[in-house]
Amino acid sequence: MRWLPLLILFLVAYIEITLFIKVAAVLGVAITLLLVVFTSCVGISLVRNQGMKTLFQMQQKLALGESPAAEMVKSVSLVLAGFLLLVPGFFTDICGLLLLLPPVQKTLTLKLMPHLNIYRPGGAGPATGNTFEGEFQRRDDTPERLVSPQEEDLQDPKDR
Repeated sequence: MRWLPLLILFLVAYIEITLFIKVAAVLGVAITLLLVVFTSCVGISLVRNQGMKTLFQMQQKLALGESPAAEMVKSVSLVLAGFLLLVPGFFTDICGLLLLLPPVQKTLTLKLMPHLNIYRPGGAGPATGNTFEGEFQRRDDTPERLVSPQEEDLQDPKDR
């Protein structure tokens, strides 16, 4: 299990190199390099535009007092798409562009939403414990003289 990330890294590198060689054989190396840079630039531009739109939607939901959980999951897919688009290569660009498609984002959101724990301040969420309301008054840390019940009855109530 601990070798899985390394295996995935080598598999992705193998796929990227294979695709690059096949595309370079058809189009030429210079055009292939320009194509990789162009797809990365276009992808980052798309991520930035969708990210700003998602941020605006999150702010609107927060202003209305609604949960922006769906937009937060969407923003995670945008961050992942941005990372994949920054990595040079055709395979990662295709995966990043797929994460920008609304149906893929919706599917990802539906899969991840049940696993989210949403905290709503003000008691809007389920009760997790007992809440006791009351007042308190901080006293000095110096120990006070113990007063017997008889002496307490003799004291003025305002002095307590």
